[in-house]
Amino acid sequence: MPLRKAYIIESSLDLTKHLCIDAENEGVIMDFIKADGARIKKLRLIKSIILEGLRNTELYDKEDINDSCGDVTAMKMFKGGQNVRIYCKEQRIDGYEFCIIMAELLPKKKDKKVKGKTKNLINKVSTYEYYIEDRESNSAEN
Repeated sequence: MPLRKAYIIESSLDLTKHLCIDAENEGVIMDFIKADGARIKKLRLIKSIILEGLRNTELYDKEDINDSCGDVTAMKMFKGGQNVRIYCKEQRIDGYEFCIIMAELLPKKKDKKVKGKTKNLINKVSTYEYYIEDRESNSAEN
C-alpha cells in the first residue's frame, strides 16, 4: 500500500508530539467539525489533552479490536449524543517524534460495541502508513 500524506496542524511545546491530518480526508473531517461550534470546541479540548500528554479515555483512547489495530485510536466527541469519532493512526517519525494522524471520520457511532462498518473503518486505518509534511513548506512550492 502506498504511503499517505499527512500535514502537521499543531505540535506540543517541546516538539516531540504532532497532531496531523490525513491530506486526502482533511476536507471531509474539517468541514464536519467546522459545521458546529460545539465540535470545534471539543476538538480543541482533545488536541490540548493529547499534546500536553494527559490521559482521558473518555475523549481519546486506543481502539484495540484486534492485534493489528494497536496503533489506532479514536477521538470521541459527545458520547451518548452525536457520538462522533475521528479515527487516528499513531506513528513514530524518525524514531523519536510521535505523530497522531486524524485519518477517518465516523459522523455517528451507532452501537456501543465495535462491529460492522465501524470495525471495517478501524481495520482500514490500521493499514495506513504516512509521511508527514509541514504545510508551510508544501504551500511555498505552489
